[in-house]
Order: sequence, then structure tokens, then C-alpha cells
Amino acid sequence: MSSHHPIIDSHIHLYPSSELSTLAWCTPDHPLANQRSVAEFRAATSTTGSDSESTPHPQLSGFIFIETDRKNDGSQDWTGPLQEIAFMRRLATGEPNPGEGHSAEDAKLCLGLVPWAPVNLGPEKLGEYLERAEKQAGPVAWSKVKGFRYLLQDKPNGAGLSDQFIEGLKLLGRKGYVFDVGVDQHRRGRIQLEEAVEMIDRAHDGVEEGEKVAFVLNHLCKPDLTIVSQTDPAFIAWRTAMFTLSKCRRTYMKLSGCFSELPDQLKQRPAQDIFSAILPWLAVVVAAFGPSRTMFGSDWPVCTAGVGDDAWKKWHKIVDMVCDLAGLSPEDQAMLWSGTAKEAYKIEC
Repeated sequence: MSSHHPIIDSHIHLYPSSELSTLAWCTPDHPLANQRSVAEFRAATSTTGSDSESTPHPQLSGFIFIETDRKNDGSQDWTGPLQEIAFMRRLATGEPNPGEGHSAEDAKLCLGLVPWAPVNLGPEKLGEYLERAEKQAGPVAWSKVKGFRYLLQDKPNGAGLSDQFIEGLKLLGRKGYVFDVGVDQHRRGRIQLEEAVEMIDRAHDGVEEGEKVAFVLNHLCKPDLTIVSQTDPAFIAWRTAMFTLSKCRRTYMKLSGCFSELPDQLKQRPAQDIFSAILPWLAVVVAAFGPSRTMFGSDWPVCTAGVGDDAWKKWHKIVDMVCDLAGLSPEDQAMLWSGTAKEAYKIEC
């Protein structure tokens, strides 16, 4: 069971209340339209309580902070993303502004940072942004920057296939960074999966092995978990894409984000019921990528929407069930819970 293995949560989001207006998705009535801090994350993972003084899960080594979709005006305005990097700096150095909900002690939980970057603008502008981002981050936080993300799930078809985008990805590879891939089959259809396959192929074409950018696929590529039949064309297309994507040894998958794709009536069900309902998808991921390229991630606090404050613990139980049903060895379980994240993001802890 996972209680015997260190845990790295490979996918969480954090943001202070003072910067809510910079979040592209945040409206006053949004269920996540208030501060999400390390203190709340500690409480969400705690096995002993739910107050702000709670200690995190005893096996939780730390987390990887993924960018939270700041406004950027089509990548032309970098104010919001650079402001997020300044927040990341305060977190990584343990120097919060008053009321931000983290402390100097929490800095050790921050194992990796994945900010936004304007990959779509091509290598020249991307390089300019990286220089500004490094200056904004400072040496301590910049040493924790392991990769970058530019969400494709809400962009026009073909956005990740432009020559500029592909050359931007190649620049990240030359600099040793990973790229987090956010696509959405559930709402955008199979074309998102097909383009992800082509994007990876083109980004690696003609590139020496040591300079190929590694890809970390978020949230199982957001499949439609409302499907009830494995003969549904959407499930078949998703399953085919998973095995195709896994053929590239420099692709990894986050076992995360499933709660957002569930039908509403299932979100409140016990962990066992959810596990049973989504087992076909979980089984495909483990079969395709294996534990050495699959990593645990919670997608906190997004996972709490419609599920509740116990969402992290519920997902933790579900992933535990995956390990048990798959009959993973202790070594393979250790990879899924933390080893794969350390390898993909080059984390030493």
C-alpha cells in the first residue's frame, strides 16, 4: 500500500486571494474563486485534522506547482504569468506576503515549479520570456523550475502544430525542460489526441536523443468518463491514442484529473464506486505507460469541485486500489507514487 512509499503530488495549483483577478478562468461565482494556499493543501492531505495547523500526509514528500492559467492576452501580455512566477518565488524561498497561507517551513514541500510560457511565439520570443522569468524568479526558485506549460485544451485546432510552436518545444528540450501537455478529449474530441501525437513526433524529429523535450501528459488527456460502454468510439479513440503516445519513451502520464470528467452523480460516491466506474481507463494507462512512466497527481484544488474537501484523500484511495489490482511490486509502486515524478522532472529529494 502507498503508506509505505514516499508520495510526490505531481500536479497542484496555488494562488493568493490578492491575485484572483489575474486568473483567466476566475469569475465571482466560480467554486474555486478564493485563495488556495499551502495551508489548505496541508489540511486537504492531512490524516489528523482539517485546520490550518494540520500536518500533511506522513508520506507526502512534497508537490509540483503547475501554472494556474493567468491572463496573457494571447501570449502578448506577460504581466500575469510573471506575477505568478513572483508568487512561486515567495513560496520557494519561504518568504510569503501577509495572508498568503504559507510559511518558511513550507518551502521544503515545493519540489518543482512548472510556470506558463509562450511556446506558441517561437524560440526567439520564448527565449526572451525565459530570461525575464529567470530574473523574476531569482536563483532559488529558478532552480526548482523543471518545465513549462501552455494549455492547448482551449486553443484552436492546430495550435500545437505551428512551426513556431514546434521550434519552441525544441528550445525547451535543448535547455533541459519538460513540457506539460494539457489537452481535452472530453470536450474537444479526438482531434486533440491526434494533434498531441503529431506534435510530439515533430518536436522530436531530427533532434538528438539527449536534447529531445520530455512530455508530461496531464489528466489522462481528459477522457470522457461519462461513457458506459468500452465499445464507444470515443473510448476506442482514447485507448488507441494512449498506446500510440506511450510508444515514445520520453512521454509520461499523470494519473490525475479524473474527478473533473466524472458525471455529477458519481462525484459524491465512495472511492470504491468511482474506482469501479473508471477502471477501464485506469487499466489502459497502467498497461500503456507502466508504473515507470505513470505518476500520481491530485489536481488539487480542481479535484474538490463537486467532490468536496476530502477529494485528495478519495483520489489517494483510488490510486491505492490501482496499485493493488495491478499487482504492482513494491518497486513499481514506489515509481508510481514518487519515482516517476522525480525522474521526469529531475527532482532530487
